[in-house]
Amino acid sequence: MGPVKVIHVHLLGKRRDLYFGSIAAIFTVLTPDEVGCGYDYLRRAGLSGGGTVMTKKACIKQSVLITSPRGGKEQA
Repeated sequence: MGPVKVIHVHLLGKRRDLYFGSIAAIFTVLTPDEVGCGYDYLRRAGLSGGGTVMTKKACIKQSVLITSPRGGKEQA
């Protein structure tokens, strides 16, 4: 399995943070008005590779979820 992407949406006025597995998932919870842009805009905005999109209402970032290897133990 490859890296798992995570999209972090920080709603500026509400000081609320939400995390999603895809751009489409954002709009199952939030409206374009709440985010400050629509699905097509975010899809073309260059989130991949750690990009950030700022709107008047939100800061949207894509990153990779860091996990430990299967069967791995925590090291001190």
